[in-house]
Amino acid sequence: MSSIKVWVNTYMKLFLDPIEDLTLTNILEILILALLVYNVLLWIKNTKAWTLLKGMVVLVCCVSLVYILRMDTLKFIVSSAIDVAIIAALVIFQPELRRALEQIGEKRIVSSLFPLIDSDREVSERFSDKTLNEIVKASSEMSKAKTGALIVIEQDIRLDEYERTGITLDSVVTSQLLINIFEHNTPLHDGAVIIKGNRITSATCYLPLSDNMMLSKELGTRHRAGVGISEVTDSLTVIVSEETGKISIAYKGELMRGVPSEVLKEQLVILQNKSVGQKKFKFWKGWNKNEA
Repeated sequence: MSSIKVWVNTYMKLFLDPIEDLTLTNILEILILALLVYNVLLWIKNTKAWTLLKGMVVLVCCVSLVYILRMDTLKFIVSSAIDVAIIAALVIFQPELRRALEQIGEKRIVSSLFPLIDSDREVSERFSDKTLNEIVKASSEMSKAKTGALIVIEQDIRLDEYERTGITLDSVVTSQLLINIFEHNTPLHDGAVIIKGNRITSATCYLPLSDNMMLSKELGTRHRAGVGISEVTDSLTVIVSEETGKISIAYKGELMRGVPSEVLKEQLVILQNKSVGQKKFKFWKGWNKNEA
């Protein structure tokens, strides 16, 4: 019995000694590292980098086997290829790394810590009430007629490179114009319309397609383009399905499907003014992104 007590005390001491040496700084470091690892894994899981990562794990296992079995020739080749492999990884993961940096930049960490910064810029409206109502009216009418539409509303990140892929319009936003643009068999119906402020700047614009594997397979190119532009910019995209007539909203890489016109108007009101940053959380909270 005494030997068991000695054994228990010995192992308990080995377990408790490191805990006694823990400081607040150590605990903070552990929490930060855990949060970073979790977010990196979550980011990788939601992109095509997950498949590439599994391939890299297999490659690392093969390299480990080479070193365990002491295959000198292969060890020399592996050691010589490490630098090239690092550069290749940066090239392969370039879109994902760029997207991650853009998302970090959109967090507005500095402005959240110092709310007085850029306070003057947050007073002006993005677009007028008339423009808002015209977008909602056009979306509702096209939804009833099952006319496919793709309307991108610019925010802070400029969409000039996507505007150049289309035809310049520079027209006042009206429901009649939007409906006419997306009418079947018209020259401008194929592609996206970009709205900047109270103006339609371009039509028939090409947008990047999302490679998000979590999106439903039943979604077509129009929805993937709407999600794709929301992944690389802070724009909001209104999508009207040609097959079902349902209205969807793409924002920050998420797709909200089956949105009623009343809800669309509420979201545009929130988007309308920069000074309602806290309401943007409520904008997406509680709405099921998988709702059909």
